[in-house]
Amino acid sequence: MNTLNHVAFIMDGNGRWGQKRGKGRNYGHLKGVDTLKKIVKSSIKLKIPILTFFVFSSENWRRPKKEINYLLKLIKIYFIKEIENIKNQGIKLNIFGEIKKLSPDLRKILKKSMLITKKNKSITVNLAINYGSKNEIINAFKKTKKINKKKFEINLDTKNIKYPDILIRTGGHQRLSNFMLWQLAYAELFFLKKLWPDFNSSDLKKIVRKFQKIKRNYGSV
Repeated sequence: MNTLNHVAFIMDGNGRWGQKRGKGRNYGHLKGVDTLKKIVKSSIKLKIPILTFFVFSSENWRRPKKEINYLLKLIKIYFIKEIENIKNQGIKLNIFGEIKKLSPDLRKILKKSMLITKKNKSITVNLAINYGSKNEIINAFKKTKKINKKKFEINLDTKNIKYPDILIRTGGHQRLSNFMLWQLAYAELFFLKKLWPDFNSSDLKKIVRKFQKIKRNYGSV
C-alpha cells in the first residue's frame, strides 16, 4: 500500500458554481473557502501530513478587477477570522508565491499567520498565492550558481517540502494551469467534473483509496 505524504489541489469551479445558482462568481469563491476548511479537517482525520492549495495564480490578475479585489479581500478576512481556529487545530501554515507583489497589509497578515502556526504539527497546509510555476522555475535558476537537480530544488518555493503524491483538480478541466510543474512530475493525477464547492470528504477518501492501490513504477517495471 502506497504511503501518502502530500495532496495538492487545484480548486477549480468556484465562480461557475456561484453563477449556476444565480448568485454570482464571488458567492462561489466564498463557498469554496468552506470546502477548503472541511477538506483540511478531513485530511487531519486521514493523517495526511501535507496539503497544498492553489489559492491565487499569477495569471488570475487577468480577471475583472472587481473579482480580483474580492478574492484578495476574502484571503485577508479568512486569516483575520480563522487564525485562532487554525492554530487550535494544530495546522502549520506555509505560504509561497510572489508574495512581495501583494499589498503590504495582506503580506503582514500572511507572515503573521505563518509565525503564529510555525510550531504546529497536526498537518502542514501550503497556500500558493500569486503563484506561477514557470516564474518559480525561472527564479530558482537565477538563484542557482552551479546547476544540478539538488541545488536547483533548494531554490524552489517548495524547498524542504515532500513533493505531492496526488494532484486533485475539480471543475472538469484536465490541465495543470502552471501549478507545481516541477513538483508534480510523478504525482498521480485525479481530474473531477465536480466543481470545487461540491467536493467533499467522501470524494477525498475515494481518491486516497485508489491511490493506495496504484502501482507506482517511477520509470521501472
